[in-house]
Amino acid sequence: MDVTRDSSQRPDSWPPALPSPLPAGATQLTRVVASKFVDDELERPTKAKAPAVTPKPAATAPAAVTSARRPPRTDPALREHGARAVPGWIALAVLLLALAGVLLVLTRTGVIPHFGALPDIRTGAAKETGSPDVGVPALAAASGAALLAVLVLGGLLVNAGGETRVLTRWGRYRGTVRRHGLVWVNPALRRRRVDVRLRHWRSDPVTVTDRTGTPIVVRLLIVWRVKDTARAVLGLAEHEDYLREQTHAVLTRTASTLPCDSNAAPGPALRDGHWFADELTRALAAETAPAGLEVYSVQPLSLDYAPEVAESMRRRRLADLDAGLRTVLVDDAVEAAALAVRRLERATAHELDEAARSALMEHLLVAFVAPAGVSAPVPPPATRAGRKEGRPA
Repeated sequence: MDVTRDSSQRPDSWPPALPSPLPAGATQLTRVVASKFVDDELERPTKAKAPAVTPKPAATAPAAVTSARRPPRTDPALREHGARAVPGWIALAVLLLALAGVLLVLTRTGVIPHFGALPDIRTGAAKETGSPDVGVPALAAASGAALLAVLVLGGLLVNAGGETRVLTRWGRYRGTVRRHGLVWVNPALRRRRVDVRLRHWRSDPVTVTDRTGTPIVVRLLIVWRVKDTARAVLGLAEHEDYLREQTHAVLTRTASTLPCDSNAAPGPALRDGHWFADELTRALAAETAPAGLEVYSVQPLSLDYAPEVAESMRRRRLADLDAGLRTVLVDDAVEAAALAVRRLERATAHELDEAARSALMEHLLVAFVAPAGVSAPVPPPATRAGRKEGRPA
């Protein structure tokens, strides 16, 4: 794409092209200088306000094509909800009472020997015979208290901060425990620990292609957490593997929309970090939301060309920068030469004709742009035929 070419539409009042006053043997640089001065002459005498040009209505943009691909859907009934849990201090109190009941039954039946310093609470039969008097009622009471203690111990769990427990029974979701500290749940339920803290994941270098088909290598930093534990644990086999694969797919799709650099053609590029990061975050969050994952940000850590094309793209980038710098230098030189010619005309009170002006401009441009040590040929003196009327010769 030639960025120096003006492709904008001209209004109807644009003046027609004037015949060129240059001879047939004029150089290309002379023609460029002459066209520059023709534009200046057209703008100089015209100071009146140009008539307003009614802009033509823009063509209606085609309707956006809706993508047929949709994010995955999960069971709508599978949503996180709180599980029934008892505070730990209540469970500990029940456990102590159960253990105290077992000790009491064993002491009364004489299973635990009596110590003289303690009061004697044994039954009459145990005192008379001196041997344990274990009956059916005592055995049932001791068994019940022991079973209660086992149930309490089996249901106790310590839930650390930033962690939850997903409870299931026979494959059915029964709730999620988000209470921190010591809690008690039904010991018949299966418990799965899920980390719900804010986490970050640094991806490995991923090779993708940009819009021009050039291979690039991208590394990402993803900040995420598990939002819905029921969907993340029961709706997926491994939610971390799912996040990794979706990241690769989203990166491949997003990187193919724009070129990596925009040196030759102006416009957005992948190196515009804000757009690239925002688009990756939006797309990845939409893909992982049905799976119970919440993505906060996706930031590109590095964006480089693949090793097989890195050297050639570096040379191309340097060539584009050099071409752009030369264009800027030539434009500045043309403006400086035009200003010098105008000052010369004001100082001498004479107006040069087109041929003399073009020759002087060419000489000044060569003097400005030519490398050091290169001398420019001096043009022959031009006749000043275009003097203003009413002035002495």
